[in-house]
Amino acid sequence: MSRFRMYPTCEQADVMLGHCAHARYVWNLAVEQRAHWQPGRKSAPGFAEQCRQLTEARRENAWLATGNADVQQQALKDFSRAITARVRSGAGEPTWRKKYVHEGFRVIGTGRVPEMQADGSPKLNAKGKQVMGRSVAVQKLNRRWAQVKVPGCGWVKFRLTRPELPQSKTFRITFKNDQWHVAFAIVPDPIDRPGTGAVIGVDRGVTITAALSDGRRLNCPQLSVKENAQIRKGQRRAARAPKGSKQKGTECAKVSVLRARQVNRRKDWCEKTSTMLARTYDVVRFEKLDIKSMTRSAKGTSSEPGTRVRQKAGLNRSILAQAWGLLHQRTQEKARGRVEDVPAPYTSLQCSACGWIEKNSRKNQAEFVCVSCGFACNADENAAINVAAGQGGISRPRCSAGAGGVTAATGRSSAREPRPSRVEIPLA
Repeated sequence: MSRFRMYPTCEQADVMLGHCAHARYVWNLAVEQRAHWQPGRKSAPGFAEQCRQLTEARRENAWLATGNADVQQQALKDFSRAITARVRSGAGEPTWRKKYVHEGFRVIGTGRVPEMQADGSPKLNAKGKQVMGRSVAVQKLNRRWAQVKVPGCGWVKFRLTRPELPQSKTFRITFKNDQWHVAFAIVPDPIDRPGTGAVIGVDRGVTITAALSDGRRLNCPQLSVKENAQIRKGQRRAARAPKGSKQKGTECAKVSVLRARQVNRRKDWCEKTSTMLARTYDVVRFEKLDIKSMTRSAKGTSSEPGTRVRQKAGLNRSILAQAWGLLHQRTQEKARGRVEDVPAPYTSLQCSACGWIEKNSRKNQAEFVCVSCGFACNADENAAINVAAGQGGISRPRCSAGAGGVTAATGRSSAREPRPSRVEIPLA
């Protein structure tokens, strides 16, 4: 997926907002139709039947008829794919799309270009004729700018951040945080392995986003102190402004721009870091983390309310700001078949030098001193070395350095005393 920033004119932005409203309206109609469909009757209408119903609705509804039919049909196509994903892969049920939250639409290419095979030869059908496929109309203006043809808007400029021009069959336009973006449906080729046999372990944390087993520490960029102060200032002004006033909308827009800047920095860092890992190492190992469970709210229920809810919410925000999942996902997509997940238990408590597992070895968040051999290093680096070695998921902590040996820290024998046999005591 190639994503670029768009810069439409005011007239083009108004037309595209209309496309967003039409696509959202058609999607919600499909959701409502499925919700009210009786289970005892035949199956719900598919994509072809819904397109026929859309044609009839466009005849009766003048507002819907003013929109582009292809954009509305693609919204139904997206809904059909969502239903298929729910049945095949267990995805969630499609839900309602809201204004100001789900602003976007998808466009399919109208151009006709010959399809090519993997070896570069033209693709032929059963009759020996060349297969023609759809293509999006894209033009390159110069080294930094290009334009794409949008239905009803003409050519819309976007910032070209890659040397090659994107070529795809479809693209999606989204509007969020007062910014327009276009995403072309392109499946990038995986990065070839360097062939050096190097293995790297990545330990993800809150203080250090990614600690590598070679000693490097990578941190995801965050907003500066000044930008955080501007966000707090804008939130206070928006809270004091009257509801629905122009001042409230202006302050909310300023906060949205800063939030979008933080997201863009996070995504840019993940793309660059994942590319570096895929190009430098043959095998990349991550500790296996259940991020969804780790960032679950502690609010609880009305009958069983949770404790320390605000503290847990702050921790959840800190975890999500590090983009653990996005870094793992992008690395897995670029280095296909070369990313391994290592179970996380005891990777931060095990000594990477002698293998001793002891809770007291971790003095604090950053310091690790083994109580057995005295090895000392950064705690995140020690965990990354264990991840690189694939040492994780131990069922229980080790109780001794060896069978019948003596521990170096306490000098106590590791041999256990035999347990007394179970004695059955008769009841009186």
